[in-house]
Amino acid sequence: MSETTSPRPVPELAAMVAAYDQMNHYGRTNGMTLTVPEPGHAEYRMTVREEHLSSPGTCHGGVLAGLMDAALGAAALTLAFTKLEFVSTVEFKMNYLHAVHLHDTLVARGDVDHAGNSLVVSSCVIYRVQEGQENVAVARGMGTFNRYPANKREFAKLLM
Repeated sequence: MSETTSPRPVPELAAMVAAYDQMNHYGRTNGMTLTVPEPGHAEYRMTVREEHLSSPGTCHGGVLAGLMDAALGAAALTLAFTKLEFVSTVEFKMNYLHAVHLHDTLVARGDVDHAGNSLVVSSCVIYRVQEGQENVAVARGMGTFNRYPANKREFAKLLM
């Protein structure tokens, strides 16, 4: 790089998260709200609605799996954003600990545990939260994500 050429600045994390959140139709359709306290940490919040049920009053496990993947991936993505990278899910596993019911409020907290040159590993706990009561962990999981340059996706054009 010559002295007159400078590297492209990395957009602010808040701007990247906001742009991602606007594009994330899955999260919006399912009533998921994303907050990012800092790179490598993400939190999704949602309330179980009728369309999330698999039997009367009980949430389908796939809804929890989608929330888990979103939180795991968002944690990895926020860290990748700091290097103008994106991530894609390679694999994830989860354990269901308690049933989830209609109108339950869920909070999924994802955290990066390891960030290598090509893979990121994150973990997540989904809690059922009720005002005035202790949070109950309803699921735990871990995921692996592939890192790749942001210029491989249309999304990058929104940021650069």
